[in-house]
Amino acid sequence: MRHRRYPFIIGFLIAPVTLYAALVLWPYLQTFGYSLTDWNGQSQEMHFVGLGNYGKLLHDEVFLGALGHNLLLLAVLPVATILLALFFAFMLNVGGRGGAGGVRGVRGAAAYKVLFFLPQVLSVAILAVLWEAVYRPDGGGLFNGVLQVLGLQDAGHPVEWLADPDLVLWCILGVLIWAGAGFYLVLFSAAMQSVPKDIYESALLDGAGRGQTFFRITLPLLWDTVQTAWVYLAIAAMDVFALVSTMTVGASYGGGPDHRSEIIATYLMRNFLFFGKAGYACAMGVVIFFFTLVLSAVALRVTRRERIEF
Repeated sequence: MRHRRYPFIIGFLIAPVTLYAALVLWPYLQTFGYSLTDWNGQSQEMHFVGLGNYGKLLHDEVFLGALGHNLLLLAVLPVATILLALFFAFMLNVGGRGGAGGVRGVRGAAAYKVLFFLPQVLSVAILAVLWEAVYRPDGGGLFNGVLQVLGLQDAGHPVEWLADPDLVLWCILGVLIWAGAGFYLVLFSAAMQSVPKDIYESALLDGAGRGQTFFRITLPLLWDTVQTAWVYLAIAAMDVFALVSTMTVGASYGGGPDHRSEIIATYLMRNFLFFGKAGYACAMGVVIFFFTLVLSAVALRVTRRERIEF
């Protein structure tokens, strides 16, 4: 019977594996092939240039700046989002204390979760419009309006949030954290609800404070979930094209002012669609692919810990 099982399994795997190879693997291989040519994206004529496009990337100041911006997002976005989500999830689920040393969530926790999760149901276009109104450089903008009311800003000299080279990338980062924290709050809340309340109650009876409870109990038991969130947020830090291209100024796909909010994806699209350097753009795509792949593997390796059972 065993020798008949393998043809049966293979028969079921042929279709999905074929589709995966045709729709996922083959486009990757095509992109790598195009990156070795001077293809302009429109004609069928192309010439093999080998690793020439990759050599140009090493001397392209705009590309290196965009890579630096992606690395900045990579360093800040996962840390800030996970810390905020963990804090709020902990407070919502075990922030309250019942009678006789019991542990409970805060009142209205379900409503808070819905409220925090709301940004996830909004499209990127809506997020961009919403936050462009918040960052408006006049009194109609929320931030400038608040600063003027508090007397911290002169009405005649508003802050140009999205047009200030020193602020624009941090403004985009703030939107990403605001939009993502709610999703990971719900994710961490679901993981926390699987932890028996007896563990928290025992810790409280032994005199543990909330800080000790979080670092000694909650975080170790949620580490697998935190690890998964870290990988997804690292990938998200490499893929913020839609928000940057919509909210920032600059010729074709944003990235301004003066390339100070440029990321690899926006520079890639500009080269592909407007400069006619499709082969060069494909080389950038290959760099993003391998960078993200290596990054995910390293993150999984570095954050790997022994599983804690409860």
